[in-house]
Amino acid sequence: MAKCNVRFLFVLFLLGCWSNAIAQDRYAIHYKYKPTTEYSLDSPEELMTAAALLRRSREKLAVDSTDLPVSAQYIPLIAKEVDQVIYHSKWMNASIVHADENSADRLRQLDFVENVILVARGGLRNEHEGSQALHEKFPSKLESFTPENRAFEFQNNILGIPEMHRAGFTGQGIKVAVFDAGFLNADEITGLQHLFNENRIIATRDFVQPGSGDVFRTDTHGTGSLSLMAAYDPSQLVGGAYAADYILCITEDVFSEYRIEEYNWVRAAEFADSLGVDVINSSLGYNNFDDPEMNYSREDLNGTTAIISRGASMAADKGILVVCSSGNEGNISWKTITVPADARGILAVGAITNSFNKASFSSIGPSSDGRVKPELAAFGSGVTLWRQIEGTSISSGTSFSSPQVAALAAGVWQANPDWTRSVLKEKLLESGSQSDRPDFELGYGVPSFLRINSGEDKKVLVKSPLKIYPNPLTENELKVEFGKQVNCSMKLYDTQGEMLGLLSLYRRERENPYRIDMGNLHPGIYWLELEDAVEAGSIKLWKK
Repeated sequence: MAKCNVRFLFVLFLLGCWSNAIAQDRYAIHYKYKPTTEYSLDSPEELMTAAALLRRSREKLAVDSTDLPVSAQYIPLIAKEVDQVIYHSKWMNASIVHADENSADRLRQLDFVENVILVARGGLRNEHEGSQALHEKFPSKLESFTPENRAFEFQNNILGIPEMHRAGFTGQGIKVAVFDAGFLNADEITGLQHLFNENRIIATRDFVQPGSGDVFRTDTHGTGSLSLMAAYDPSQLVGGAYAADYILCITEDVFSEYRIEEYNWVRAAEFADSLGVDVINSSLGYNNFDDPEMNYSREDLNGTTAIISRGASMAADKGILVVCSSGNEGNISWKTITVPADARGILAVGAITNSFNKASFSSIGPSSDGRVKPELAAFGSGVTLWRQIEGTSISSGTSFSSPQVAALAAGVWQANPDWTRSVLKEKLLESGSQSDRPDFELGYGVPSFLRINSGEDKKVLVKSPLKIYPNPLTENELKVEFGKQVNCSMKLYDTQGEMLGLLSLYRRERENPYRIDMGNLHPGIYWLELEDAVEAGSIKLWKK
């Protein structure tokens, strides 16, 4: 009997230990105040790098209390109450900890604590868990292929990337941060080797497994996003900003879905901000979680409810251009955008097909408070990207339209280094293919380097002696306004440089605009060369 009781008690002991282990979850401790004696806003050089201060100077922004770290006075007080302090967020004035529910309740009683929020069930995974388990759980569904006629050119052409490169703008001098689920294979893909050879990856950090020190693992999603910006192999893929400097951060936990990933994102933004980042690309979005109590409603899409959206807006307020995917919910009941696409001051990007229509999966707007969302769109259905070592492949999603716009933004910012984040954002919106009639499907439309005019005292990115419209061409009739001239020649080329037609236009009296029947022209991208008696120019024509 005694032996049996001992066994029974031992089993109860093990069950109790197991129960306590299961109860260890992750919490965000938000503080009421930020007392500090170590730092002063009058000494900003103690708070951030010279590169970060240079960006603040360009933006005419002073450091503020959000740039101060979590108070050192609080850290030892919470550390003794929790199992582990994972990291601190200065923007949210919060600490992320590993603790049980009893500890969370005790923390809520501290007078300097505003709130303690459950952000993830369970503790951190073992940092040595390899990527093989991921591939067994999420088998690759990519279609590998050998590109014919440089398949990536279409997605670049509609944004004016080749013209941007010919003008000498490849993102050089611009710092771009990529927040994603992992960058597996990126260090072995030939088209990305120049990043390593030229030391263009200036920092990496894993915020899902802090301290792991390796971001080239877990998933290829981030690799694909990175390749659309940074790859350089003229035979397979050329990214829009292949000469930019990159900061690679893992914020997405591919093994689970909890709100802690939003805090990971904000912590990554703080890290990138401290290094003077100019552009953040985030091909991530959230609305439903493994814990249904964490789910968002459509009413929450107001830019101020979700932590990640608040963080994205804070990044924008600090002079960073945040570009993110709008979401892939268009075919399901949710339909609308995900967070942080609802944030203010950022660019959420939707997806179009090769027929220039909205991709069916692309999430629609507006935000819950009626703002235009998404703001822009790019090719997102059958995108050529690089995720596997052996070569490029195709994949779809707003995840892969977003980095194309981020790369365009990097090149445009290189061309106009004095522009602030807000000016750059407005110029990109103005260059949208439907900027005069934005909607809740594609926002302001597809931006283009060629439609961005930086002013007479700066580099002119598009020049034509005549006016043509509509462009994109949504009908069969193209209109040409001559201005003061009488004669004009017009040549039509495809993107491979083959001339398809030549017209000599003569403006008859009071015939302005001149009307040309383009009904036989197939949908696609074309070049028009226009020349009158005074000057010549070229412009890209988009037939929908």
